Amino acid sequence: MKAIAVHIKGLVQGVGFRPFVYRVALHHQITGWVENGNDGVRIFAEGSEEQLKAFLQDLREKAPPASEILEIFIELRSSKQSFDFKIIKSSDYSDEITDISPDIAVCPECLEDMKTQPHRAGYPFINCTNCGPRFTIIRGLPYDRPKTTMDVFEMCPLCREEYAEVSDRRFHAQPIACNHCGPGYELISGDDKYNDTGRILEMTAELIRNGKIVAVKGMGGFHLACDATNEQAVQRLRSKKYREGKPFAVMFGSIDECRYFAEINKAEEELLTSWRRPIVILKNKQNGKRLAPSVSNGFNTTGMLLSYMPLHYLLFEKLATPAIVLTSGNLSDEPVIINNQEALTRLAAVADAFLIYNRDIYNRSDDSVMMVSGEKPRMIRRSRGFAPRPVNLSMDVDGIIATGAELVNCFCVGKGNKALLSQHIGDLKNLETLDFFEESLQRFTEMFRIRPRMLVCDLHPDYLSTRYAMDLAAKSSDLPLLQVQHHHAHIASCMAEHGLDEQVIGISMDGVGYGLDGNIWGLEILLCDLADFERRSHLEYALQPGSDMANHEPWRMGYSFLHQYVCHDPETLELPFLKDIGRGKIEVIKAALENRINTPLTSSAGRLFDAVAAITGVCTHSVFHAEAPMRLENILDLSEPGEYEFVFGQTISPALVFQRITEDILNKVPAEKISARFHRSVVTLIVQSAVNQRDVTGIGKVVLSGGSFQNRFLLSETENRLQQEGFQVYSHHWIPSNDGGVALGQLVIAAKKRATGCI
Repeated sequence: MKAIAVHIKGLVQGVGFRPFVYRVALHHQITGWVENGNDGVRIFAEGSEEQLKAFLQDLREKAPPASEILEIFIELRSSKQSFDFKIIKSSDYSDEITDISPDIAVCPECLEDMKTQPHRAGYPFINCTNCGPRFTIIRGLPYDRPKTTMDVFEMCPLCREEYAEVSDRRFHAQPIACNHCGPGYELISGDDKYNDTGRILEMTAELIRNGKIVAVKGMGGFHLACDATNEQAVQRLRSKKYREGKPFAVMFGSIDECRYFAEINKAEEELLTSWRRPIVILKNKQNGKRLAPSVSNGFNTTGMLLSYMPLHYLLFEKLATPAIVLTSGNLSDEPVIINNQEALTRLAAVADAFLIYNRDIYNRSDDSVMMVSGEKPRMIRRSRGFAPRPVNLSMDVDGIIATGAELVNCFCVGKGNKALLSQHIGDLKNLETLDFFEESLQRFTEMFRIRPRMLVCDLHPDYLSTRYAMDLAAKSSDLPLLQVQHHHAHIASCMAEHGLDEQVIGISMDGVGYGLDGNIWGLEILLCDLADFERRSHLEYALQPGSDMANHEPWRMGYSFLHQYVCHDPETLELPFLKDIGRGKIEVIKAALENRINTPLTSSAGRLFDAVAAITGVCTHSVFHAEAPMRLENILDLSEPGEYEFVFGQTISPALVFQRITEDILNKVPAEKISARFHRSVVTLIVQSAVNQRDVTGIGKVVLSGGSFQNRFLLSETENRLQQEGFQVYSHHWIPSNDGGVALGQLVIAAKKRATGCI
């Protein structure tokens, strides 16, 4: 008889790993025990050499689908002559931590049980070791029921029996519950309240059928739901939520229903049906069924997702519509609401009814958003289903806290060699979101037992994330603060995702990044490694009239580029885009440009796209972030092979681009063709810039990052062209290319500088 101690690290808690180990042990007649620790799963196993070998092989090869084994440590031990195999009480061994499981969509087996098990018939909180809430209900480690928001629900005898039965799928399932003992829903409609699940479903379906808006408490926060095929209902939701133009996400009850409305390739189907259940940006079918026009508001794509909670499946059985709008339950730019009373108060002016439940959400978490480009998954918003899964690194990042950027903020904290990127926080532009940021950061540091040793933030002095880090550093004499340039952080985040630690050519393209010279950067050609960077080239500076106002009124950038490169008096060109801009406004902007009044210099890719979208008449005023570039991409004619020409010198000049675009507009060339020519010219700009740098440095690896690479055409064409030129190309897959990934870049830059003694 031999004995071994096994320590497994990775995502091995909250995914049914201990029950899995138990069953494998019984199968191979292994004796001993298994337990959850704060640092992973620990096993003491006794058996013959052959039995132990087979046991370890099955652990590696047959682990639960949502688990991820990163390391297995094995040590020989003295035999204790165990007689059976047990799951023993969880232990704390050190300040090390194990991975916390993201929330997992309800599994097919539970959906079947919801129809066949008497005590779970129609139960909307059914779950097992393979599915259900995890991150959104957990308060601490190890992952056990007393450390979740299920602690107030005492198991009934039936559930307790299943929890203790090794052959049962709910063996040690921490959120286990049923109709007798678990949380329940309540529907509040006016003065009426309903507690019977069957009645709740019927009434909710009726409300949606009648064009009403229902606030529904989801897994990580409230949603606002209405019939996605009812134009009047969707318009009403837009009006009440003050969401003027940004597209809504839509939920379908099945992939088959989704196919009637969208074109879905294999990679997109895999994302849609995965246990993570993100929103996936899909192409609308030209000749398929149509959703209400106001869902997508003129875009040829829609964010679609499939049911992931038991309630969703039960509701779709009653609904007359195949699709419902399912948008975040909040107002304007505030965080998604998680508290019942807050929802009843703050969403009272939006929702006609409230579908709530009596289990607390501890960690709020929006739906994640993804797209597919180049047949690869691309993260846009990383939250439910992904957070707080770590990025595993080959460097020590312990104790580093990176506060991220301002827009689509995520922070990142370091534990050992793990980078723990937070769930989506949002735009740090108001007190409510800042409170969410501070609350979540405190919870991360406590839950993952992080002892802060260093702070890192953006260079921009006005970001709330920067001010937070500076204030914290000022209060703590032992917390050094590092400020990192925005675009260096973008490139470093992509390098970290791909495990790169060497010098690369970095192409960073986005809207706003504070530059070392005090100007606004945005289209940057960098030579960089994790420790430092050199700005090799960039888009020639243009004046941004009205500073941030230009983000909301793209016509200002259109006028500025024309004024700089085409004509001193752009209004004399009689281009249609200025037709509805008041003469007085134009004169103010012209005077500002000529006198350099409130006109910061920018090399931003975002403002370049804004300008082209404006002068072609595609979008002169934006009602949501990046609307103008998105609408410009939306109309491009893929059959158009032409392109314009950027001029390469010490900087990259768009003079000829705007001159040719102006000629095309005056010659009545359709905006769709102009968009295609412009997009292709930007691809050529990137490729030529990379070639120029390779000719000088010999470096053949190119890293692409920044929010502009959420443009599917730009990303896929750039990757293809660079690969044709012989480059090794790295772009984001599971980390956002937008500012949601910046904190990861900040973290690894700080770690590298710390390791090399630069700070």
